[in-house]
Amino acid sequence: MKRKIIIVLVVLLVFLTGCWNRRELNTLAIAVGMGIDKVDGQYVVSFQVVNPGEVASKAGGGEGATAVMFKEKGDTIFEALRKVTTISPRKIYVAHLRMVVIGEEAAKEGIGEILDFLSRDHELRTDFYLAVASDTKAENVLKILLPLEKIPSNKLFTALEVSEKVWAPTVSVTLDEFIANLIGEGINPALTGVKVIGSQEAGEKRTNMQEIDPEAQLQYEDIAVFKKDQLVGWLNEDESKGYTNIVDKLDSTVIQVPCSEGGKVGIEIMRATSKIKGRVKNGEAKVEVNIEAIGSVGDVECKSLDLMKSNTLKQLEKKTEKVMKEHSEAAIKKAKELETDIFGFGQAIYREDPAYWKKVKKNWNEVFVDIPAEVNIKVKIEGIGTVGNSVLREMKE
Repeated sequence: MKRKIIIVLVVLLVFLTGCWNRRELNTLAIAVGMGIDKVDGQYVVSFQVVNPGEVASKAGGGEGATAVMFKEKGDTIFEALRKVTTISPRKIYVAHLRMVVIGEEAAKEGIGEILDFLSRDHELRTDFYLAVASDTKAENVLKILLPLEKIPSNKLFTALEVSEKVWAPTVSVTLDEFIANLIGEGINPALTGVKVIGSQEAGEKRTNMQEIDPEAQLQYEDIAVFKKDQLVGWLNEDESKGYTNIVDKLDSTVIQVPCSEGGKVGIEIMRATSKIKGRVKNGEAKVEVNIEAIGSVGDVECKSLDLMKSNTLKQLEKKTEKVMKEHSEAAIKKAKELETDIFGFGQAIYREDPAYWKKVKKNWNEVFVDIPAEVNIKVKIEGIGTVGNSVLREMKE
């Protein structure tokens, strides 16, 4: 009996081989941010790596930087990644990436090769966000040290999430989402832009993290428009708001509507939904965008506006609809100027009439320019906050 037990144990031990690819933490450099630029035909890849000794809460706040950058160049991104080992004391580990920033010049040339690497590498997860560096290199964005968050890439990640939820002109896009829009028929991708505000030199110093008013900041601004994998232009703030209106990525934002006697009312959009419908009749296609939004009064700068009157909120609803429609139509106009359908109008046409879509899909971006797009917006204001009329009105009286 004992002999049988021993035999069984020996057989079981054969299968208990442990983790064949186990790596000790102290042999890895944990990269949380990655920047990709292109210079003279070569890729310059930058990695923002956590400095664990400075980040640890028990460290008591040392004098070193909380993150360290390593960068190298190569004919391919993979080559540059491996060449980083010549300057990094540890192997770069990319499974915990939070942000991948692509330089504007690299984006203009096309990011197909970048996407191939990001989607092919087995270590990379796909839950990081993509952004385009506006008017600067990606490596410059990753060099900025910021207050509140010890790791700059964590700040970029969380700021994009928060901004998307409360401020319309930004969108968080993961690798999978970008590739789906890139290879999908009838739609092109878009990414939020990020830029350096203030002094680049000062932003790279640890003192920038310790100032109440930092000399350098990172700010999300505008939306980068792609035609296939190439950056072809930018949407400004109002156009970016229109874009998020149309593609159903509007969670919350603020709309400023004018008062008849001067001043403005801030309307908080608390939630919104958008539906795109394609129409094909007698061989002619058109698109309808139907947006419904719920809002409330956020602030009032108008001295004579009486929120207690029943028709006042209806007037504000109409004015809010007008502003949102202007933003949406401006976004459509800019996309048509750039000849790229970033809204998915082509997909709506396909769902309506697959036969018509089959005829136009090869040159859809050119056809898209002449497709009429009707924007219908319905806003319902359901609240005015915790007070009635404005203090300005009470002072006037």
